[in-house]
Amino acid sequence: MLLALRDVTKSFNSEGNPVDVLKGVSFELDAGQHLALTGESGSGKSTLLHLIAGLDAPDSGEVIVSGADIARMRDSELAAIRRGKIGLVFQQFNLIPSMTVAQNLAFHARLAGRLDADWNAQLTERLGLAGCLGRYPEQLSGGQQQRVAIGRTLAAKPELILADEPTGNLDEDTGDVVIDLMLELVSDVNAGFILVTHSTRLAGLLHRRLHLTHGLLQ
Repeated sequence: MLLALRDVTKSFNSEGNPVDVLKGVSFELDAGQHLALTGESGSGKSTLLHLIAGLDAPDSGEVIVSGADIARMRDSELAAIRRGKIGLVFQQFNLIPSMTVAQNLAFHARLAGRLDADWNAQLTERLGLAGCLGRYPEQLSGGQQQRVAIGRTLAAKPELILADEPTGNLDEDTGDVVIDLMLELVSDVNAGFILVTHSTRLAGLLHRRLHLTHGLLQ
């Protein structure tokens, strides 16, 4: 078992009143398994993903990654987990504008101390980025930027990859190509994969689907 959430709750204050976002969420994910997380806007999908990534802490419950409860970790421990075990892909790309495509691709793998030149070259070729390694993010299309973001995450060969609406800024055709590539590459490294998406069509491409509504999974 790669990931386990056990009775996770989370609430936020709104105008001085608590709002329950997650009301006891539990599920498991094995290595190599792909999971789609769907739900309406504001249902808590991104909140749940942030808890799994250690970017936020639950009010109660356990978030266990590779046998360790990250909900109880210090910031330094969480940073190490995110460098070595968890990869993140967001809708906004979050590339470093002062770095070239080649530098962005290698960035996370260098931080994790596991840059593999052969694997990096494979990613570059398969993501169709070989012709723009010397360019900067602002010189790329949205689809190209998202491919760089995916390659940057996969270069470090994380055990768990979390993607929050990664095709939200792309047209449907480009988004489909990006998701197909992502699923293929994620399978190559046998990573667990959680995709937050509004699209039931994209969700149907993954092994499992869970729907979040009113703070509970269905």
